[in-house]
Amino acid sequence: NHFTGTVPSKIGAVSRLGHLDVSTNHLEGELPASICNFTQLRYLILSHNKFRGTISNLNGMESPILCQLGNALHVLDLSHNQLFGELPSCIWSLRYLQFLDLSSNTLVGEVTTMMTNSMSSVSSLHLSNNNFTGSFSAMLKNFKNLTILDLANNKISGTIPPWIRETNPLLRILILRSNMLHGTIPWQLSQLSYLHLLDLAENNFTGSIPNSFANMSSMCQPIKETYIDNGLGEIIHSYHGEVDIVWKRRDYNFQSAVDSMIAIDLSRNSLSGQIPSQLTNLRGLRSLNMSGNYLSGGIPEHIGNLTLLECLDLSWNRLEGSIPLSMSDLLSLTSLNLSNNNLSGEIPRGYQLRTLDDASIYSNNPGLCGFPLNTTCNNSIPRSSSHSAHLGVSELYQ
Repeated sequence: NHFTGTVPSKIGAVSRLGHLDVSTNHLEGELPASICNFTQLRYLILSHNKFRGTISNLNGMESPILCQLGNALHVLDLSHNQLFGELPSCIWSLRYLQFLDLSSNTLVGEVTTMMTNSMSSVSSLHLSNNNFTGSFSAMLKNFKNLTILDLANNKISGTIPPWIRETNPLLRILILRSNMLHGTIPWQLSQLSYLHLLDLAENNFTGSIPNSFANMSSMCQPIKETYIDNGLGEIIHSYHGEVDIVWKRRDYNFQSAVDSMIAIDLSRNSLSGQIPSQLTNLRGLRSLNMSGNYLSGGIPEHIGNLTLLECLDLSWNRLEGSIPLSMSDLLSLTSLNLSNNNLSGEIPRGYQLRTLDDASIYSNNPGLCGFPLNTTCNNSIPRSSSHSAHLGVSELYQ
């Protein structure tokens, strides 16, 4: 709606309130202390407003107001506000808290130092677009129920530990974009049997892409279910929050649709070596971005196996050789970038590639020729895929 002003202090009189959602308005000011009377509150959703102040000590209260809400709280969404300061450690002791979204504020501090000795019950944690610091590996040990972890655009440091499979086996969305992480990408990520969205872009990762990524079972076919059994016979149902991912070269905000998004983004790191040919086994992939690295060798010959792929960005690497004919078989492809490599030969002219007529897709590959570039190839017979093999000669030259 278009509500303005502050939250009335008397709202706490509705003591049996179980669900409060005032998101996406123009509300401002600090949260009234009276909300601590909501001892039965399960959902508190205040996102996309102009609330300000600290979470640790709102309205001058000695004890953090959010920690007085009681153990009934399942969902807490304070994202996209003007909150600042550190998080109170007591927030992790809320017994039934499953969803926590504090993204897009100006919060600070080391997440690891805010934890108590007990394990957090949080399964969906969104802390992106803040100024959090601390060690990534130390943080993981305290969140063994995680299915979604979004830490994008912070100052988290350290490496991805090889024991991530043991401590966080339920992870299905891992977003670590734009932090200060380094080291190699551990092959153990491929053992996360639910993982279907992996975003490690804009960090300092080095080394090669693990061949074992081909074993990511949740990426081998389209996702049919979004519920996860936690191993105790209980199904985890999650409140749909938001995540920001780069989609077709633009920043997009995904909500419930992210549950079916299968994507890998390793762009803007310092990765080297070849693109593993085994990655073409991940037939559920809809987006693959490896741009801005030092990858060499050729584009995998069977790239056309990724028939659901909509976005492919391999630009700004050191790739060489010809563009595989099978790329013409990517009938869902609507965003392609192969620029700034050392590719050579004639650009295939199959069905889908004929619709991608922007020459910048292939720019700064001195050895490439053919449509849509202005460089004419010396040979007279166009390269075509199996999909275009049945076309007449006149159609191929249209």
